[in-house]
Amino acid sequence: MMITNIDDWYEVNQRYTLAAMGVVRSAVEKLTSSNENNQDWLEQQKIREETLLLVAREMPFPSALDKLCTRFELSEFERNILLLCVSIELSHDFHLLCAEAHKEPQRTYPTFSLAFAAFQNSHWDAIAPNAPLRRYQLIELAPEKSLTLAPLRIDERVLHYLSGVEAEDEKLMGLIEGFHSPQILVQSHQTIVQQIVSMWSYNHLENEFVPVAQLCGAETNSKFGIATEVCQILGRKLKIVSAQAAPSVFSEVESLIRLWEREAVLSESILLVNCDTIDVNDTVRIGAIKNFIARLKGFVFVASQEIMQIGQRPTVSFDVCKPTTQEQSLLWQRNLSSDVAPQLNGLVKKLIAQFNLTPAKIRSACAQTTTSLNSPDKNDLGSALWDACRVQARPRLDELAQRIVADSNWQNLILPDAQSEILREVAAHVRQKYTVYQEWGFGNNNSRGLGITALFAGPSGTGKTLAAEVLAQELSLDLYRIDLSSVISKYIGETEKNLRRVFDAAQEGGAILLFDEADALFGKRSEVKDSRDRYANIEVSYLLQRMESYPGLAILTTNLKNSIDTAFMRRIRFLVQFPFPDAAQRAKIWQNVFPKNTPLKNLDTDKLAQLSVTGGNIRNIALNAAFLAADSKEPVQMKHILRAARTEYIKLEKSLTEAEIGGWV
Repeated sequence: MMITNIDDWYEVNQRYTLAAMGVVRSAVEKLTSSNENNQDWLEQQKIREETLLLVAREMPFPSALDKLCTRFELSEFERNILLLCVSIELSHDFHLLCAEAHKEPQRTYPTFSLAFAAFQNSHWDAIAPNAPLRRYQLIELAPEKSLTLAPLRIDERVLHYLSGVEAEDEKLMGLIEGFHSPQILVQSHQTIVQQIVSMWSYNHLENEFVPVAQLCGAETNSKFGIATEVCQILGRKLKIVSAQAAPSVFSEVESLIRLWEREAVLSESILLVNCDTIDVNDTVRIGAIKNFIARLKGFVFVASQEIMQIGQRPTVSFDVCKPTTQEQSLLWQRNLSSDVAPQLNGLVKKLIAQFNLTPAKIRSACAQTTTSLNSPDKNDLGSALWDACRVQARPRLDELAQRIVADSNWQNLILPDAQSEILREVAAHVRQKYTVYQEWGFGNNNSRGLGITALFAGPSGTGKTLAAEVLAQELSLDLYRIDLSSVISKYIGETEKNLRRVFDAAQEGGAILLFDEADALFGKRSEVKDSRDRYANIEVSYLLQRMESYPGLAILTTNLKNSIDTAFMRRIRFLVQFPFPDAAQRAKIWQNVFPKNTPLKNLDTDKLAQLSVTGGNIRNIALNAAFLAADSKEPVQMKHILRAARTEYIKLEKSLTEAEIGGWV
């Protein structure tokens, strides 16, 4: 019978296992007194052996039993011991035969003693702890004083395998998980796939000397995609273990290694050790995971942010970078529907210039765009794509900084013409960076100095944060305020690590970074008097390097411009000095500070402009006055603003003068 599908193989494999069990049964039956020198027993044994040969001929490729014996290098005696344990599970009366063969009614189970008596070519080392049966836990021994009389039981995972049933190992559940997410890889990632396949094909003997394939970089999904593709080419499955979940106790590590070696054979899998989220300061965990990787046999992937030195185990590292500009362009065109693609008209170039997304996020952005275009309130392809990219780029940065919803425009920002002109230049630099850097070639020779940075200096409340919101609204970009308290650390090296996380996360979407009151972090580099001073200077130097290479816009605000280091100032492209507003500017701020739905009565903006306060203070006074008016069920009037102004001045530790409030009420 020719097998044409997996169901046919499953049925024949079942018959083959039963036939093999029949041969083993004959050997055990011979031990009973009733079968000694019995002609009927000899004929039955011959029939069972012939049946096994006939079923074997029906199989175009090896049975599960034969594959297991070959891969674990089991001898004929070890194979028979395994079949003894299979028989007790699958044969309803085999326990009675075991008791009869033992000549003890209570021993209704297989033992090594029974195996030594029943089978030829027996050898003592088959039951040794390091022999395949026990090393790979193909069988389990119940507690017993005597090793040879201990009950034997086949492991459930092995039993399912011999039956042709796909089943997960319960001992590995929650620790080692299957992974299957085929991706269409970009060319640079496909090149890495071919290099790994060639390396492992050259080292075709799977032993401890096969080099580990270490995939380095921040692109976890791309690394998983590369590993998946390699496994598909080699005809394997991919399994993943998290370095955080792997045990660190030696005995537990040894048990896991043996279980994995068994699972790798049974499921024909390759393991990926995911070290992407491991804490670099956890030296105990890192040491344990390196020991675990070094002792694994066969093909192994390691996914990590940085290169890891893994003991004496040969390791080849591959840098998994984000797709190149050309590759991203192809991904956008491939993932957008054919009826949408003609409408792009250069939009893809702008997207690539602003958003450095992974292949998975590009696919997600395209799917989100297609969905949003079907809604009645959005039919603009350009804005839909742009918004989808912003959403895809957010998750990593949302964990590290506060996202500010920017809904202010140029009309809300009252500044002198000179400052407004500089802010518009900042917006122009961000909008046109692809044209200047890529098409005109300014970014070809050196990536340093391409970051767009601006320093907003001026007293508190003069509009520095508001200006950042206006730029974010103008450019349709996300604005994130960096909490300096979460960045600066007293521990050496921690500040640089925190800064790196922020910049790496922001780089994906070119978000606008707002370092508020940045002089606390970017102050003058001090004279080195102790080790802490030296490391503080290193922190500033690291920041300077990241600022030079960050492709987005970084805005720094300070109340004390003179406290900023001159070396840092040389790397600032734009300096915007926010002055204390004069009376005319304060009048404009008062005209725009109340929303259109706020009821107003007899407000005199010229008199209000006499208050010598900044725009931030004006907004505080207006808000407080609105609450006072609402509580008295009246429109906002000068008397409410006067009360609110008194409260604000107390906070400022100032006194209202007659020149400021004369003639108000």
